[in-house]
Amino acid sequence: MSIHIDTDCVIVGGGPAGLMLAVLLLRQGLEVTVVEKHADFLRDFRGDTIHPSTQELLADIGLLDEFLTRPHADMPRVSLSWQGTELTLADFTGLPTRRKVMTFMPQWDFLDLLADAAQRHPGFRLLRSTRIDALVREHGRVVGVTGTGPDGDVTVRAPLVVDASGRDSDVRTAAGLTPVGKAAAMDVLWFRLTKHAGEVYPFIQAGDGMIITIDRDDFFQIAHVIPAGTWTGSDDDIDRMRRRVARISPRMTDAVASVTADDVHLLRVRVERLRRWYIDGMLCIGDSAHAMSPAGGVGINLAIQDAVAAARMLGPVLRVRAPEITDLRRVQRRRTWPVRVTQFMQRRLQGPLIASREPGAPLPLPLRMVRDHPRLTRLTGRFVGLGARPESID
Repeated sequence: MSIHIDTDCVIVGGGPAGLMLAVLLLRQGLEVTVVEKHADFLRDFRGDTIHPSTQELLADIGLLDEFLTRPHADMPRVSLSWQGTELTLADFTGLPTRRKVMTFMPQWDFLDLLADAAQRHPGFRLLRSTRIDALVREHGRVVGVTGTGPDGDVTVRAPLVVDASGRDSDVRTAAGLTPVGKAAAMDVLWFRLTKHAGEVYPFIQAGDGMIITIDRDDFFQIAHVIPAGTWTGSDDDIDRMRRRVARISPRMTDAVASVTADDVHLLRVRVERLRRWYIDGMLCIGDSAHAMSPAGGVGINLAIQDAVAAARMLGPVLRVRAPEITDLRRVQRRRTWPVRVTQFMQRRLQGPLIASREPGAPLPLPLRMVRDHPRLTRLTGRFVGLGARPESID
């Protein structure tokens, strides 16, 4: 059995950028098909931070109240515990937004919110468990995609293909687009720790590397930053990880003792971007266009701002004709500067994040600056909370 679909835009990847772009194009009266390779959104160890800029967007499109009914936790300030010294890194309380907090929500709940909103439009299709394996080209232009779904072969044709399928995109490879970038200095180990009643940990703990703790109600999700290339999953690696976590957070010593190599998910951090985000008929956004470091948790929100810019600039074009290369280039030009600025800042943060320091060692310079000049936390709050170039739907 073969499925053939004609639509105004086909989006490969049902992540935050892809689904947000779908919602925004649907609101303009367009037909949109999203192709997602997984059967659902229940995948662990994904970014959970929903920044004030994204919540402002949700308010603008009438989804904020529904968003707040989903499981979430708010953080008006990002704090760090450095060898027992508490510091504020970013303060969101002075932002010109309706919600002046960074919110943590499991990514599957956020994606369900966007998918539910998209389903309320008659022009929306979501093809789950469908893997795209090729681009359809005519006269040198991309005019669709082909793949395989639960019921057989799938062909989706559209005036615009958007690749939002992530940093390991096969669609991007098929288009002949290759990212460039410098090797990251850090990797991240994700794992869970058992949570006992009343137990709490600081959000960020540092001093001999760094630990980020996300409270999942039933357990703690841990992101442990390590120097790049130092993890193989061996017994020695596990022992070193346990000792390092215990030095950073002595109260975690007993909990981390039961973590095995099978419990650890390695994220090899890449900070890279495409020189060109498009070919004729196709545009890359989000991690497909620019893989980000987890530093600052800004990856999701930067990708969503790509989607907002693309919808605002290309939606009106799609209503009358197929976008030309000049239209796609405008989106990249709009979004390149904030990507470069953000990646520059992330690279600068890598040193302090993975630094191994003895107890009592002085604070790194960036932390001394926010300690000695508290007003700087409003600036860091603005950069993290809104981004280098916030986007709006108008």
